[in-house]
Amino acid sequence: MSPFSKQIRKLISLNRLKPWQAIASIPLGLALAIATGTSALAAPPRTPDQNVECEILIVGGGLAGTATAYEALLAGRTVCITDITDWIGGQLTSQGTSALDESKKQRSLLFYARGYKELRDSLLNYYGKINPGDCWVSASCFIPSDANKLLFEILDGAAKKGGGQLKWFPNTTIKELEVSSDGKIIDGAIAIQHRAAPNTPPLNTEPLSAIVEDAYRYENSPRLTKTILHFTAKPSTETKSSSTPKWYVVEATETGEIIALADVPYRLGIDPLSHLNPSSPSAAGDPFCTQGFTYTFALQQTEQPQPQTKPSFYDRYLSYYSYDPKPNKFDFDSVFTYRRIWAPNAESRPKATVFRVGAPAPQDISMQNWVWGNDYRPGTSEDNLIYSREQLQQLGQLVPGSWMGGLRTETLRKGEEIALGFYYWLVAGTTDSHLGDGVKKPYPNHLLLTGLNSPMGTMHGLSKYPYIREGRRIVGRPSFGYADGFTVSELDISRHDYREDYYRQNLTPKMYRDMWVALAGLESVVAVRGASIEQISRRTRSSIYPDAVGISQYAIDFHPCMTLSPPEAKGNTERAGVRQAHGMAFPAQIPLRAMIPQKIDNLIVASKSIAVSNIAAAAYRVHSFEWSVGAAAGTTVSFALEKGIPPFQLVEDMPRVKPELMELRDRLEKNGNPTAFPDTSVFNLSWDDWKVW
Repeated sequence: MSPFSKQIRKLISLNRLKPWQAIASIPLGLALAIATGTSALAAPPRTPDQNVECEILIVGGGLAGTATAYEALLAGRTVCITDITDWIGGQLTSQGTSALDESKKQRSLLFYARGYKELRDSLLNYYGKINPGDCWVSASCFIPSDANKLLFEILDGAAKKGGGQLKWFPNTTIKELEVSSDGKIIDGAIAIQHRAAPNTPPLNTEPLSAIVEDAYRYENSPRLTKTILHFTAKPSTETKSSSTPKWYVVEATETGEIIALADVPYRLGIDPLSHLNPSSPSAAGDPFCTQGFTYTFALQQTEQPQPQTKPSFYDRYLSYYSYDPKPNKFDFDSVFTYRRIWAPNAESRPKATVFRVGAPAPQDISMQNWVWGNDYRPGTSEDNLIYSREQLQQLGQLVPGSWMGGLRTETLRKGEEIALGFYYWLVAGTTDSHLGDGVKKPYPNHLLLTGLNSPMGTMHGLSKYPYIREGRRIVGRPSFGYADGFTVSELDISRHDYREDYYRQNLTPKMYRDMWVALAGLESVVAVRGASIEQISRRTRSSIYPDAVGISQYAIDFHPCMTLSPPEAKGNTERAGVRQAHGMAFPAQIPLRAMIPQKIDNLIVASKSIAVSNIAAAAYRVHSFEWSVGAAAGTTVSFALEKGIPPFQLVEDMPRVKPELMELRDRLEKNGNPTAFPDTSVFNLSWDDWKVW
């Protein structure tokens, strides 16, 4: 069998494509390389249309990328941001999850990064209240399109105040990285910016799955016209050695695109069971079981019933939809008000539902993000959304010039379908997959909000991009105590009761003892010397890091993958054991070591792709965390450019702390970006007030 035939078979197997679809999906350069046995050319098909110089290139305009830009602009830097959508703000805007996930104590003290506090102030000034939706899941629910406008105003203010320059590149994907001959420096990046082709509908008319592959191809298409961009370092006036990076690339994508494209070590999905991640349900790990992703949408209550059109694919997903597995826990009004984002004068209405919020009324708008509704939760190699490294190799996406974003388009499409089907189920369905037939009532007095001026800014009504809870996660560089590479683990943050019988029964005796040694508090020396496990008192705080550059607190919150493929299969269940780790977490820190990948010296991670286990990632993914890690990234790379010190050199002697690292942490704190929660100390064991809810 020829190499070309083998590649076609891999594509058919991985994507369930027809042979002719598989052939059409292979980039021309890769097809020629496979057919001839030569290497695919990395050069674009024509000279780039535009050269762009930056001090900092931020790939991904989500909340972490926005926060990175905010601090870098205040530091006077020239900042480029790219995003596949035309909005900044990520989960707040283009992903539609405009309900701030916050912990109660942290919110009461407003103990956040300065830019996040400015965002909250902007929302309050804009609406006259912090919670214009009167939702019950959060203290602040609002309209995504408004947040996009406010974030641009915040960045504009930062640029004016700090003297920085923002270069914004919407509808842009990174296609290739130019890496130095020694593999340590990203010298440049080739990107593709798209716009609607002449005489075609505007962008955001079709959902993402319809254009995502086109967006990663150099060639113009009947639908998209492309501009090829070449990002390089801006010449610096600062004195540096020739070995010092002249610019920095910040990974702030939602799925860890750049760490996959750069091929630095990373993990995906469930980590193997270990004494540091003792709640893992898999002895070997599973890269295909990641948390579910969600296309959000907005629906508005109306005075009169609305005509509702049943989607052609609706019956395929009907066996999935439910208010909740627990009888009578939720109903339509509680689901509607859960993430209600607009409710004029709600405070004057009668209280409704067990959550005591203003009763729903015509003109109210609700954003939907529901686990047994529009969550799509694939978990096998046949349907996983984010391709593993092995799958990327099989597909040829790691061949130069052949990167296509690293996502399975078919799964994106099915995520869009299940979301549109969930809308129809809410307004017209009568069957609940957990509670049976006839228990669900129709609610036809509602309208799916569509149009470029709608809350989601799309003609189809879905968010521009799905809400991604978990992507690829780097493995940090080896350091003292982390021979295999630095990672924040479950034990570093969880409040779990590890004396439960579950752990003694599921861990080996050695693993169980090692877990308790790792959990030991001030008795750690006694534990290492062989004290009985019963004598060991677990610490009642998170791990404390001398290189902490940010903060995070939220519950370890799972939306588990499903057991079988496809996820919507009748009778399918969540993957057993994934929720074992679900629960409360201590206030935690963001170590700089978690943001520094292996191999490449001028790449920093400022998103959910930092070095954390998949269990820890379930807590390190909310809005305030994204802003804090972005603030740390923006400050760190500005500091690195100023001092001529690559970030890895700040932590290479850990646990010994360099003066420059202390200077960086001091700068963060003085700028209003906390690196630790109040009273963080090995001697402070009282964190009972710091509960999430």
